[in-house]
Parts: sequence; structure tokens; C-alpha cells
Amino acid sequence: MFAEDDLLPLSALQHLLFCRRQCALIHIERVWTENVFTVRGDILHERAHEQGYASRDGVRIARAVPLRSLELGLSGVADVVEFHEGRGGEVVFPVEYKLGQPKADACDTVQLCAQALCLEEMLSRPIAAGAIFYGRTRRRLSVAFDTELREATRAACADLHAFIRAGRTPEARFDKRCRSCSLEATCLPRVCQGKRSVRAYLRNAVEDA
Repeated sequence: MFAEDDLLPLSALQHLLFCRRQCALIHIERVWTENVFTVRGDILHERAHEQGYASRDGVRIARAVPLRSLELGLSGVADVVEFHEGRGGEVVFPVEYKLGQPKADACDTVQLCAQALCLEEMLSRPIAAGAIFYGRTRRRLSVAFDTELREATRAACADLHAFIRAGRTPEARFDKRCRSCSLEATCLPRVCQGKRSVRAYLRNAVEDA
């Protein structure tokens, strides 16, 4: 079990699985910049949170729900948690809002599963599934919280805590993910990848001038 002071942002899981260097820049070096994608994402989340509580077709909808898990060592906010009527009582169904479209990796589904695990600990009830709403497709992707995803999520949480404790920022490696990253100008993946350092790059630039 983790102490309150040791809790890490739940969003850091998505950063870690998307790009370990991005995660280090944000959560170790405390670097953040905005771009068009982060601004659009903020607007999407503001819309998800703006009503607070609502009820529709027998479904209670809670927005901007605070989350915490002392077992996983995480805290954060769920965009939306729906409470559906069921035979054995209300069925809890978390919904995460994302700007783009479904990804090939598991960074989004692990983040949603972590939200479900937090809710299970807080509410003392099992949560079988949730969904991710993608702004580009305007559709929900259903996510079942099966054993494989739960194990992957718990492993990612342990990895995140070890990664943050180590306090080391990985080397930059440029790939297609960098084009949409708001930290590209800070990370400098084209310049810093491999063994080339920013200092060497600047020295060479001055010598060639």
C-alpha cells in the first residue's frame, strides 16, 4: 500500500506507455508546453466535465470524478462515470474521452483500466467494462477489464513508480509519434537521438557558422 504523499498522477500511465521520454520530461523534469493537439484535448475534456451530474434514460452520469488507489499508488480524475441500472444493483461504467482515434498500443486501455481499478477500490464493487470516446471517430470503443488487461495495468503501475523513483530521462528517439507531441521542441528528438547531445550539436553549429 502506498502513502498519500507517494501517489502519482494516473495520467502518467498513458504518458509512460506512449513514450518513456515524454513521461520523464513531464513527471520528472516538470516540463510542459501546449500545441494544437493539447488545446483541442483540453476543450474536449472541458465539455466532458461541464455538467457535473446528470441523468439520462435511467443512467446516472457523474463527471470529473476524483479517483484514488492506495494499492496502485495513483490519483486522478475520471472524465465520466456512468451508473447503469442492473439486476444486482447499479453497474459502474467509466468513460474516458480522447481527442484522436484508437491507438495500436495499449496506453489508452491501460489508463481506463486503472480508472476502473481505482473505482473498484473506492466503491468496493467489481467493474467489468468501460469505454473510450474518441473525438476523431465520434464513437465509443468498448473495453472489457479482463484478467490480461488488469495484469498489464498493475504491471504498468509498478513500472511507473520504479521509473519515477529512478529519476532518469531516457535518450530521445525520433519516430512518427514525435510529430504530434507538444514537447518536440523541448525534447529535440531529431537532434538528440542516439549519441548526439544538444551541446555537441550547438558546438558544431557554431563551428560551421
